[in-house]
Amino acid sequence: MQVAVIGAGAVGCYYGGQLLRTGHDVTFIGRQPHVDAINAHGLLLETQAFEGRLPAKAAIDSTALAQPDLVLFCVKSADTEDAGRSLAGCLGPRTPILSLQNGVDNPQRLRKVICNPVIPAVVYVGSEMAGPGHVKHHGGGKLVIGPSPESEAIALTLNAAAIETTIADDIEKTQWIKLTTNCAFNALSAVAGISYGPMLDVEGTKEVVASTIKECVMVAHACGLSMPEDLLEQILEMPAAMPNQMSSTAQDLVRGKPSEIDFLNGYVVHKGAELGIPTPTNHALQVMVKLTERSKELSRSRA
Repeated sequence: MQVAVIGAGAVGCYYGGQLLRTGHDVTFIGRQPHVDAINAHGLLLETQAFEGRLPAKAAIDSTALAQPDLVLFCVKSADTEDAGRSLAGCLGPRTPILSLQNGVDNPQRLRKVICNPVIPAVVYVGSEMAGPGHVKHHGGGKLVIGPSPESEAIALTLNAAAIETTIADDIEKTQWIKLTTNCAFNALSAVAGISYGPMLDVEGTKEVVASTIKECVMVAHACGLSMPEDLLEQILEMPAAMPNQMSSTAQDLVRGKPSEIDFLNGYVVHKGAELGIPTPTNHALQVMVKLTERSKELSRSRA
C-alpha cells in the first residue's frame, strides 16, 4: 500500500515504521530536521524487538503525495484544520484518513474541512522521537478504530504489520476513556518533568489523579456516555506498565512546542462549563501547564 503519515512525530513514525517493515511504501510529512534525516539515512526505528534503519520518503508538505491508499493523520490537535485543508487535491475521493490523535473531537473537526472518510482511532503506545528521524518505542502499540466501510480492510493491513488493531462500535466511549487517562497523567508528568513510573510514589498524587478522573467521568456521563466502574483502578495500573515513558505533553514542553493541554484537560473544563459541571482539578492542571509553557517562553526570550 501507499501510506502517508501526516505529522511525522513519535506516534506517526512508530506506526509508519511498522508498516515499512512489512513492505508498504510510506511517505512521512513532517518538520525539516526529521524530513532531512529520513531522506538521507532512512527512518531509525528502535523497539524492544527491532532496531534498524528503514528506507523511506519524507517531505515537509502534502504536495509531495501521490494519492496514497491510506493516511495516518497524526498532527497535534491545534493543527487539525490546517493540516486537513493541506490535503485537498492530494487524495483520492475515497482515501480513508485514520485520525491517530489525542482528544476526542479531532475527527469531527477534520470532517468539516475535507470530504474523505475520517475514522477515529485510539492509540495505546509509548514512544518518543529520540533524535531527527529516530523513533524509540517504550511499550504498547495497540489501536482501536471506529467502524466504517473501510475499517475492516484497514484493520487487516495493520494487524499484518504487527499493529494489534480492533474495531469498536462504541469508539466515542473508548476515546473518552483515553482522554481521561491523558487528563490524569499528562499534565503532572509535564510540569514535574517526570516519567510515569515514579509519579504515584509521591504523596497526594493518587488523590489528584482520582479527582481528575472523577470530573472527567461526570462530564462524560453528562454527554450521554457510560464509563467503566473500575476506571480509576485501570488508569492507576498504567504507570507500572510504562514506567519510563514521559507524557506527550512533557515531550512537547521539553522541545519548546505548544502542548495539547487545551484539548485534554482544557476540553473537559470547556465541556464541563457548557454542561454546568465544576472541573476545578482539571482546570488547575490546565493552568499549571499553561504557566510552565509561559515560563519557558520567557526564558527563551531572555536567552
